[in-house]
Amino acid sequence: MNLVSLGWSDVFAQHFEPYFKEGFTVGRVAIAHRDRYTLYTEEGEVSAEVTGKLRHEAAEPQDFPAVGDWVVIRVQQSEQHAVIHAILPRKSTFSRKTAGSRTEEQLVAANVDTVLLVSGLDGDFNLRRIERYLIVAWESGANPVIVLNKADLCDRVEQCIAEVDAIAIGVPIVVLSAANQQGLDTLQPYLQPGQTVALLGSSGVGKSTITNQLKGASIQTVRSVRQSDSRGRHTTTHRELILLPNGGLIIDTPGMRELQIWANQDGLQETFADIEALTQTCRFRDCQHGNEPGCAVQQSLDNGELDDSRFLNYQKLQKELSYLEQKQDQRVRLAEKERWKKIHKELRQHYRGKG
Repeated sequence: MNLVSLGWSDVFAQHFEPYFKEGFTVGRVAIAHRDRYTLYTEEGEVSAEVTGKLRHEAAEPQDFPAVGDWVVIRVQQSEQHAVIHAILPRKSTFSRKTAGSRTEEQLVAANVDTVLLVSGLDGDFNLRRIERYLIVAWESGANPVIVLNKADLCDRVEQCIAEVDAIAIGVPIVVLSAANQQGLDTLQPYLQPGQTVALLGSSGVGKSTITNQLKGASIQTVRSVRQSDSRGRHTTTHRELILLPNGGLIIDTPGMRELQIWANQDGLQETFADIEALTQTCRFRDCQHGNEPGCAVQQSLDNGELDDSRFLNYQKLQKELSYLEQKQDQRVRLAEKERWKKIHKELRQHYRGKG
């Protein structure tokens, strides 16, 4: 394998130049465990760990290598092990909020060119969930593509395409049936040599089946979904960068029951560009889109141009992002307070020692 086939570009080469002069080499993270990594390098696969210095300086979880990252390494003499000294700047990042009450970022994948948002055309088809995933996709810096899988289980495919097209303005939509190996060729434009795609979607939408079909081997476990609600169990247990026979690279991610958004208002504005455009034409700048006179949003709702459920989801996600921003600001303030407490404590101990 060579670096270009792994997604290497002139931009990464420019960032790597100072390290190259010091005799370092590079690798790309294929699998990231808690403290161990599997890397793709020009010499093949190697296991790796971060230096003590990098571990000490990492203030947040996203400061550690993630799947898709390009890392600066020194390969040990055994050539089966490497030490990671630095992470090259990322061109795109897909993150979500960690599960639970903690307000922390979980970096899912880095340096992705295209995000394939997979949705099943079975009983689990959900437009509001697609909107949720779109926010995070736009936020990542990668290009979103919506993949409607399980076309063989749907008798209203054209209607579903029209519904998705109405909420995903300008986003490409591909339709396939991975289990029947139908329509997979529609993904090829996004799987060119050296290009990286990430599969995102809830459990049971068929991400692992798509990966297996593209790879031509059963490398990901596939489980059946419940007939009652078309929901599946998590089959992919970890993220992995997989090399495809045609030279493309794919990252299969574990399914998520409910994607915890980690984004700002930019992703919301991109996903709901139609509603954002309407808000700009309201009579009052601070219009709450309720009963105010001259509200363009309410007028669009009344005449049926804007779907009620889409607008309600827009408001819900807007509130969720505002709450997240408040929690992030609070977390920053608390961290800064703790930092100064530590500095003052160290100063007191210093002067007490002198006394």
